[in-house]
Amino acid sequence: MLAIKLKRIGKKRQASFRVVVAEKRSKMKGDFVEDLGWANPRTNTSQVNAERASHWLKVGAQPTPTAWNLLVKLGVVRGKKIAVHGKSKQVAAPAAAAPSVPAPAPAPEVPPAA
Repeated sequence: MLAIKLKRIGKKRQASFRVVVAEKRSKMKGDFVEDLGWANPRTNTSQVNAERASHWLKVGAQPTPTAWNLLVKLGVVRGKKIAVHGKSKQVAAPAAAAPSVPAPAPAPEVPPAA
């Protein structure tokens, strides 16, 4: 299955990325099918060939969440961005909060039979 994903290029600590169509399970530095554009997070600039990106989406290529957010930002596709670094699903409940289910009433005391 094909995916639209980012391929890291650039020197150490000076990352920039190529937007490529590649096999979903291929390595980041591996071969790719087509080069669609580039993104530079250091200068917040990017460019993608919108016509080719929409073609690959129609053919069935699935973008990674980061690639999807980049395509939404550039206006290639319409939709909501995907939270890439979301909060954890376990949220601690506040200790002072009242329980949502009321506690059962205590049973009435019965005197022992004589």
